[in-house]
Amino acid sequence: MTPASVPSPALGRLRWSAATSALQIEGSRSADGGGRSIWDDYLEAPGAIVDGSTADPACDSYRHPERDADLASALGLNRYRFSIPWARVQPDGRGRGNTAALDHYSRFVDLLLERGVTPFPTLFHWEMPSTVEETGGWLARDTAERFGEYAAIVADRLGDRVAHWYTLNEPAMTTLQGYAVGALAPGKQLLFDALPTAHHQLLAHARAAAALRTRGATAVGLVNNHTWVLPLHDAPEDHEAAFVYDLLHNRIFSTPLLDGAYPDLEALGLPPLPVEEGDLTAIGGSIDFYGVNFYNPTTVTASTAGGPIPFDIVPTPGVPVTGFGQEWPIMPSALRDLLVDLHARHPQLPPVIIGENGASFPEPDTAARVDDADRISYLSGHIAAVAEAIDAGVPVEEYTVWSLLDNWEWADGYTQRFGLVHVDFATGECTPKASYDWYRDLIASVRTGATTSAARR
Repeated sequence: MTPASVPSPALGRLRWSAATSALQIEGSRSADGGGRSIWDDYLEAPGAIVDGSTADPACDSYRHPERDADLASALGLNRYRFSIPWARVQPDGRGRGNTAALDHYSRFVDLLLERGVTPFPTLFHWEMPSTVEETGGWLARDTAERFGEYAAIVADRLGDRVAHWYTLNEPAMTTLQGYAVGALAPGKQLLFDALPTAHHQLLAHARAAAALRTRGATAVGLVNNHTWVLPLHDAPEDHEAAFVYDLLHNRIFSTPLLDGAYPDLEALGLPPLPVEEGDLTAIGGSIDFYGVNFYNPTTVTASTAGGPIPFDIVPTPGVPVTGFGQEWPIMPSALRDLLVDLHARHPQLPPVIIGENGASFPEPDTAARVDDADRISYLSGHIAAVAEAIDAGVPVEEYTVWSLLDNWEWADGYTQRFGLVHVDFATGECTPKASYDWYRDLIASVRTGATTSAARR
């Protein structure tokens, strides 16, 4: 795919977006009375962050919102996905909202609208007030109610101008990495005892969706990190391992949203979820679109360790990798196959939004114009895969690059760079990469092609 060509007319149907999250770019963690979050707690543990860094100043975006709005606008984006941190708005996770923080996000919404970019906020991108985690976090049902109250506070302030919302980002990663194995905040290692967090997050999404809709929202959805699961060997035990992993990573989150029911966990010997009367009705009717974040496939094999986990995650053979090495294999066809399979499982699938897709590669730390051909190749392949899925009947309506900016990459600190824009974290200087220009030109060429096709019809 070249910037000047339109590989499929299907791409003319897409809206185009780029994404960031607050913790990863904002800095100024305590500015305007912001509260402490689970990540402030997590990064204090010795060795928790690979390079020992913190999320301050990151990209310093809290002090430079005009810069980010200008970068989004210059790309020609339809929408810009950003997040609003719960702990800034409700420092203690309850009570009235923090006026200064709400003023900031209200201003940022206006900056985007002035530039013709639709704001698309995420209400929970892994940042929970520490006080909420102290009372149980996502293990506690009450957190769902508190999240609904937080959503109402934000929508009361922004709902007159914001109609499109993501509630939660990647609940699978919160459950699996945050509560099951401890690789992300809050750093719990509960294994299968983490599963109640899946239900409480989906219930929180439903509570937030209801609050948003009563305040003018027209499009509310959740975005999960999906992966295409591959068995290492064509053997019954590996196919069973792939089935279990697919259920835990993908279907425990997608099925209740799309079908109003959970997969049969107890048949696999897993603990039942804490579902109460009315929960699944609320969850099943809660989305206007279904969000899919996708980065890589996952290859598994049957575990030989004899422990409680029946699968091992192993390298995907025969494919290139990103800057994360074998943890993040590159296989664009896996995105197409995932989307086609999702539609086959759920024929009444609502509109699909690709909420994140991108890759990290080694790049210089100091300010530079980066010729990131590897990122362009990654994005080109995955956008082509989306086009193939659309041609197969999958109702994809939007594509989002992760990320607009290089950022603080959670437990990997500043060691991984995903951005279309290079950030020198020592000086704050921002330099668009070759991929920024490529994406801008692609968007323009797709629009030109779509306009031409429409004229011919």
